[in-house]
Amino acid sequence: MTQLDPRALRDAFGSFLTGVTVVTTHDETGKPLGFTANSFTSVSLDPPLLLVCLANGSRNYRAFTESRGFAVNILSEDQKDISNTFARPSEDRFRDLHWWPGPNGAPVIGDVSAWFDCVPHQIVEAGDHVILIGRVEAFGTSPTAGLGYARGAYLRPATEARALDRIDSGVEVRVSALIRHEDRVLLVSDRNGGLVLPETKVGRDGVSAALDRLLEATGLDARKGFLYAVYEDTRRNCQHITFHCDAAGGVPQTGAFTELVPSTLMDLADPATCQMLKRFMEETRIGSFGVYYGTQTSGEVRTVSAGS
Repeated sequence: MTQLDPRALRDAFGSFLTGVTVVTTHDETGKPLGFTANSFTSVSLDPPLLLVCLANGSRNYRAFTESRGFAVNILSEDQKDISNTFARPSEDRFRDLHWWPGPNGAPVIGDVSAWFDCVPHQIVEAGDHVILIGRVEAFGTSPTAGLGYARGAYLRPATEARALDRIDSGVEVRVSALIRHEDRVLLVSDRNGGLVLPETKVGRDGVSAALDRLLEATGLDARKGFLYAVYEDTRRNCQHITFHCDAAGGVPQTGAFTELVPSTLMDLADPATCQMLKRFMEETRIGSFGVYYGTQTSGEVRTVSAGS
């Protein structure tokens, strides 16, 4: 069998756009437990079945495989912080969280896009993970858009679309590209001793055309990605739009792929960009629940299904 590059495989899995869920249950003492996962998949309508995946090395393994039931909570666009909380090691992830026991008893989180309260239907061993197949006993939905995840970052399509709609046509708009290759980001000089993301002014042909020109100017095989951030650039009195993109490697015509360490962040010319990249670092680190295959750290879940 050909040896696969784990990093390349992780990135390939991570290119699949998914939703983000928090899977919950109770341990034998009645304490609520949960973890962030995007390995959620609907399986069947008759009977009503769904599945999620759990790493064999998870500290929650016994609680979920021996539980009388579990719930899958599909997070809404405004619940990114909840995703982060349940992806980090913590003794009490439910502290200050609005939740209640579902009809079948598993913890249901408030204000989610949808929830499913399940009883165990089947447990399937699958390599270094276990597939939990649940039979839906009760569920609820809301019109709230779901939180997305792809290529190491969260997506909030509805929120971002509303932000773009609010852009004043009379205000200067600039677009930048957060171009990632492995664990590094392309940064260029601002010609004043600082570092910035590659950026350009948006012309009459619109944001998409400006992004195409920007990526072409890097000289890289960079793929146009999704909108990552929209914010007011008070330093230059303009609206700023950042897209998350991936590069297949190569040497950029200007700048260099740089690891986002504290010393690098100190060299960033724009405080807003600095805060954005700090957020990106944090989300990429704790959000890896969706892109690892068979890796386990601190008891956290690493998904394995085709939906990861």
